Amino acid sequence: MSGPPRVRSMNVAEADARPVLVPAGNKVRPVVDRRKPVKKSPTEMEKKHSNVPPQCVSVSPAAISRQQERQQAMQKNVSSLNASCSSDASSTDSSTHSSGAWSSGKVARRVSVALRRKQVGVGPKTEKLSIGSDDADLADNLEAKKRCAWVTPNTEPYYVAFHDEEWGVPVHDDRKLFELLSFSGALAELTWPTILGKRQLFREVFFDFDPSAVSRMNEKKIVASGSPANSLLSELRLRSIIENARQMCKVIEEFGSFDTFIWNFVNHKPIVSQFRYPRQVPVRSPKADFISKDLVRRGFRSVGPTVIYTFMQVSGLTNDHLISCFRFQECTSNVAEVMGKESSLNSNVKEKANKKPTEVDLLLAVNKLSLTSK
Repeated sequence: MSGPPRVRSMNVAEADARPVLVPAGNKVRPVVDRRKPVKKSPTEMEKKHSNVPPQCVSVSPAAISRQQERQQAMQKNVSSLNASCSSDASSTDSSTHSSGAWSSGKVARRVSVALRRKQVGVGPKTEKLSIGSDDADLADNLEAKKRCAWVTPNTEPYYVAFHDEEWGVPVHDDRKLFELLSFSGALAELTWPTILGKRQLFREVFFDFDPSAVSRMNEKKIVASGSPANSLLSELRLRSIIENARQMCKVIEEFGSFDTFIWNFVNHKPIVSQFRYPRQVPVRSPKADFISKDLVRRGFRSVGPTVIYTFMQVSGLTNDHLISCFRFQECTSNVAEVMGKESSLNSNVKEKANKKPTEVDLLLAVNKLSLTSK
């Protein structure tokens, strides 16, 4: 043998750390310590901690004051939570106790309260809202009375009053008829609520709608930019109102009154439509077409069939209130009363006319007798 024999090293760590050829390549396997860890007793841990020297931490006085404030705030929160919990617990206990007592004596309490109310004469208290008298009356009227569909709870009060007092009521005054005819033509530019809101201004500008006074108005002054009439309607509508006043004066000279002329078209009796639904109310009618043509022939302006039918509705020439509206029956009954009065007056006139010839005949007979006796 050429040399001393090799002695195998018994150091396991060195043997494991040697490179080993594996399929993934020549790599070094990690050393795995397969020995079980030994648990240390608590006495040994205490000894270690006791042997560690304490570390000194420097704290500023500001940090100490902050910490004290935080502790005080925490104590306050805890005390408030305890108080709330105790109050909740007491309330739940009292509620459970009272619920049991209430359920047991519910009938007795009801009977006792009823007896007390009977003895004292006091009923349940009702709270009344402080509402203005006008608003309260309007609200009561809207709830109690049923109106046409174009009157809603949000409608202006003066528009509701216009429906209840004017719309559909027969008109026989020439000034009022001229006013309503002018308003019907103004609907091409304004709405009924706007017109009614400016009604007083209209009357001031047009001399309370006196046809003779309006017919003498100067168109240039009315149409001028500074005039109050110019803020109401356009120049075309203002000129048409003045021209209609002139033509109305001619009609009054011919027929005695515009009332007689316009009511002749409906035989002096309003047309009762008896519409059930709003969609049945027309925009124009054959009668309105006929009146419109006659007025245009006479020289009136802005009097189309739609304008004339609106004028017929508002002046009472036609009763277009829905049959469910409370004003339908009122307008019908008013017309019946007026017609009855007119018929009675006509009958009285006829009777007087019939009596006069008989009286004349008697006088003639007496004269004849006196002459013969002589």
